[in-house]
Amino acid sequence: MSMTTPAGWFPDPNTPGTERWWDGTVWTAHTRPVQAQVPVPPPVPAGPAGFGPPTVPMAHAASGGGGRGRLLALAAAGVVLVGAVAVGAVLLGKGDDADPGAAPNVSEPAATTADPKNSQSTTPPATDDSGSLTDQLNGITIPIPEGWEKSDSSLDEGATMVTDETYDCPAGGSPLCRRGRVSSITASRTDGKSPAALAEQDIATAADKAYEEDAVGTRIYGGIRSHTVLKSQSAAVAGRAGHLVRWRVVTGAGPGGYVQSLVFPSSVGSESMVIVRFAFDASPEAPKLADMDKIAASIRPIGDATSGGVGSSIGPG
Repeated sequence: MSMTTPAGWFPDPNTPGTERWWDGTVWTAHTRPVQAQVPVPPPVPAGPAGFGPPTVPMAHAASGGGGRGRLLALAAAGVVLVGAVAVGAVLLGKGDDADPGAAPNVSEPAATTADPKNSQSTTPPATDDSGSLTDQLNGITIPIPEGWEKSDSSLDEGATMVTDETYDCPAGGSPLCRRGRVSSITASRTDGKSPAALAEQDIATAADKAYEEDAVGTRIYGGIRSHTVLKSQSAAVAGRAGHLVRWRVVTGAGPGGYVQSLVFPSSVGSESMVIVRFAFDASPEAPKLADMDKIAASIRPIGDATSGGVGSSIGPG
């Protein structure tokens, strides 16, 4: 029996020495060199050979067949033999003159205490990422501020976090509007385009998704009536040279809001462009506009707690 593998990096059958990202449904265009890892059993073929979704061999580890089964049997037999020899030696050593009531003179093994500094484990410790929004595909992580939470909505695009309180949308249609939202996605159709060009292109899309229509086509803010450009400038994100564009939008209902598209190249795989979209309501109850800069500055490559965000030095690339 097999099941579809969750999203992750897998060997690219068409390009030796390369891994390709499987998003849980289809193969994507993201690739990277093969990473050093502990060998795992090969996947069970699913249908005709070709470039398709990987499968997980559910019963492979329990089969115990072939040479491995014989090795395990021999190892078990060896343990039993050693135990029998030890017991026999103790019995023979007592002799006829030994006190039958005396306990056998068997030395107890010395107690050992593991040194946690020198101990090693073949299984890496679990990482608690409950306080961070992790975009594994694009190789970045964003600390979740107080009053925010990860979104579990299937309608959200990419890795998304939202303010934890909801309110009735200004134009009706839903009681689940949020005053703040941040999403990390992979840019599409980026051939030959710079971060600045992509940010200038994406900001209108970011505004529409935040304040024009929701994911099911409802104009919960009454649609966008106008916008003002507040920023268009270069930025360093996670040590990469990027660009951001910020708009103030006026909506048909409610206070409107601020939207921002922050674009930079990923530091993993084929270095595809990453877009981090921001949407904050322009109301006293919403996150402060300065928090938009703080969140952008907190973006880090996965596993790197020191590389900078906006305003830090720009690395290669």
